[in-house]
Amino acid sequence: MSRLLTLEEFENYRDKSGDTLVVVDFYAEWCGPCKAIKPTFVELAKEHKDVCFIQVNVDEQEEIAAECKVECMPTFCFYKNGKQLKTFSGANQETLKSGVKEYKKKDAK
Repeated sequence: MSRLLTLEEFENYRDKSGDTLVVVDFYAEWCGPCKAIKPTFVELAKEHKDVCFIQVNVDEQEEIAAECKVECMPTFCFYKNGKQLKTFSGANQETLKSGVKEYKKKDAK
């Protein structure tokens, strides 16, 4: 699991990941729902070593959050082959888990 520091790093992960699923967690330290779902995100990263899990602190990386049009936290974005496959907001563990399972199998179209 990685934490991003620059927009360039984000774009590299997103655009050059090829067939590897990239799951981005946009969070804020002060956000209660973000804290609640973090253990699930960390556990998924341990279980799915073939998926790239990234955390973006929206207060520290405002440029990345703006690029992705993040309006609330937590927001999760799924990318493959440089294409956005899914975005959802909220601390729904089942949506996060099912998204990882579904999109790591699918080809981006």
